[in-house]
Amino acid sequence: MPAARELTPKQKMFVAEYLVDLCATAAATRAGYSERTANRIGPELLVKTSIQSAIQEAMKAREKRTGITADRVLQEYAKIAFADIKDFLSFGTVKTEVNWDEDANKPIYGYKQVVEAKPSDEVDGTLINEVSIGKDGTFKFKLHDKKGALDSIGKHLGMFTENLKVTGELEVKIIDDIEK
Repeated sequence: MPAARELTPKQKMFVAEYLVDLCATAAATRAGYSERTANRIGPELLVKTSIQSAIQEAMKAREKRTGITADRVLQEYAKIAFADIKDFLSFGTVKTEVNWDEDANKPIYGYKQVVEAKPSDEVDGTLINEVSIGKDGTFKFKLHDKKGALDSIGKHLGMFTENLKVTGELEVKIIDDIEK
């Protein structure tokens, strides 16, 4: 088996630039190829096995260096997608004394909605998008986008397809009943 061909300096730069945004045309331009031909050169470079090998090696090195892997990203999406608000808040309706009936000498009860946040050291703060208390005392609590995380996981798993492919046989019968 012959040894892999050494990349030119421009090709090495293309590989490094490709990792920035995974856009072959932009990477070719940033690597010094002509802007006029970058939309052709970029994809051509991507099909070269030596370039593909260099890209894969660079991605593995980056993964090792940063500790960011596809599995780790997927795990974070899963945490967001399957988070339960009850892990952060308790809420419900409670009966409470609202006044005193002097004539009957007994309390008058009403009901109020109660929301209690769990202490911050007891929850996973990475799942929280926003916590605030307005000037009027309004409490606002928001988790990260559950649907967005589920969509990303679904796309990763190939659950959603943009195109519908229908296969099978179809019999077509042409009837010529045009009056002459």
